[in-house]
Order: sequence, then structure tokens, then C-alpha cells
Amino acid sequence: MPTRIDSRSAILLTGLALIWGSSFFFAAITLQEVPPITLTLFRVILAIPLLALIVWFRGESLPRETKVWGSYLVMGTLNNAIPFSLIFWGQTQITSGLSSILNGATGVTGIIVAGIMLKDERLSPHKVIGVIIGFFGVIVTLGVDTLQSFNILSLGQFAILLAGLSYSFAGVWAKLRLAGQSAEMNAFGMLICSCILMFPITLWVDGIPNLDLMTDTWVALIALAVFCTSVAYLLYFKILKRAGSGNLMLVTLLIPPVAVTLGVFVLGESIKATSLIGFALIALGLVVVDGRTALSPKKLT
Repeated sequence: MPTRIDSRSAILLTGLALIWGSSFFFAAITLQEVPPITLTLFRVILAIPLLALIVWFRGESLPRETKVWGSYLVMGTLNNAIPFSLIFWGQTQITSGLSSILNGATGVTGIIVAGIMLKDERLSPHKVIGVIIGFFGVIVTLGVDTLQSFNILSLGQFAILLAGLSYSFAGVWAKLRLAGQSAEMNAFGMLICSCILMFPITLWVDGIPNLDLMTDTWVALIALAVFCTSVAYLLYFKILKRAGSGNLMLVTLLIPPVAVTLGVFVLGESIKATSLIGFALIALGLVVVDGRTALSPKKLT
């Protein structure tokens, strides 16, 4: 059955965008003291306790099948270890504005990868057109001038793009291999495997992590782990089940408008007319991707 963005999925996508939109901010604070690889380890290891409590409270038992844990290991690699490390390192190399635009490209690659690999998410003209419109809206929202520093040979920029591609394959993998598990167990199992994977890598690259950090760094780190990882991945797997892998990746198009809106209402920043136009283009792109020309109550089921 073809997947679409129903009303509940739209709400969940917006919530996930709100959460992940703040992750760049928290990461920027933490990266002042913590190197990228170590930050990836901290992010996954500190996210585990909350999910463990949720799984225990729900009375769920850990999977016993080796193939399930193998799938969690692949998921942790594609959805945590690789993209987190690449994005954190990329943030040390390029501006946050350009990072957001390049991260928005995940919406494009997500639709393409899902369209090629998943039978119920076949690539269609309206999906391609919708994602292109939405991605252009991201650029307009953040300002066309941010693209002036784009350089295809820049390793920092390439890292962000590669992270987006990894996220795209992760979404497909989860839908193919983890559909039988609950969102809570999927998030918990994935992060356990991510932690097991990142621990030896961190020791090899950065050595023993430094725990003597400033209070602001710890606050940002805990927010990044609990809010932007534990809670975010609960929403992630729920959206995946309802709306599909390609539509899930569209959350990256919503992150820039969320960041701009938070800047206006929380930091008192002004909003440009071009940002409003960009918001409208992103909204239009999402409607076109979904294949519906009107959002009536009967269609939003």
C-alpha cells in the first residue's frame, strides 16, 4: 500500500523537525570542548537510559534473534555512527547556514533511494518535482547567498552530503528489516549497537573521553542525547511506519524553517520576506510530494 503523509504523520514530522532543528545548536556548543567522534559516542550512550526505562515500563523483552540484533547493528551504523560523526565534523568546517542547506538535500536523496529500493514508495514525477520545490524553498529560506561558499571539493560539505545519504539508506533498511519491532525497541536496540560500535572507535581516534567539561557543555550534551536522540528516534520510527522511508526524510526540509522560527520567537531575531516565501515553497513541495492538490479533512486520514 502506497505511503502518504496523513494528518498525524504531518504533526509527528513537525515535532521531529522542531527537535532536530535544535540539534545543530546543541552540537555547536558541545563541539567547543568535545571532538566529533567522542561527541557521537556521548550522544548515543547518554540516550540509552531513557529508552531503557521506556522499554522496561512497557514490559517489552529484548529480541533473542541474532538477525534482529544484526539489523540493529547495521541501523546503528547507517543512522547514528556514520551520519553523526560526519555532521559533527562537518560543523567544525563550514557555516551552520550551509550545513542546513546541505542537510536539506537528504529530502532529495531519501525520496530517490526509497523510490529505487522500496516497491510501495516508487519514484514518481510528482515526488521528484515536490522535493525539488521543497529543497529550493530551503535555499530561499536561508538565503541564496549562503550557497556562495559551496565548493564540491570541500571535505566538510561532502561530509554533510554523505551523512544525508547514509540517513536515506538507514530509513530503507529500517522499513525492510525492523517493521516487526516496536518504535521503542527499535530505537533502544539501534542505540545499544551504536554505542558498542563507537566505543572502540572513540578510544582509537580520540583516546579516553574527557569528562571534565563546563556546565554549559554538559547541559547541551544531555539535551542533544535525551531530547534530540532518545525522544527524536521514538518519533522517527513511528513516522517511518506511518508515512514511509522517503517521506520520513522530508523532515530535513522542515528543519531550516523551524530554526528560523525559533530564532524569531526565542532570540528576538527579525524574519525576512524571503524566509516567508521559502516557507511557502517548502509547504507547497510537501503537498506535491504527497500527490494531493487539496488538504481536505477527508484526505487527511
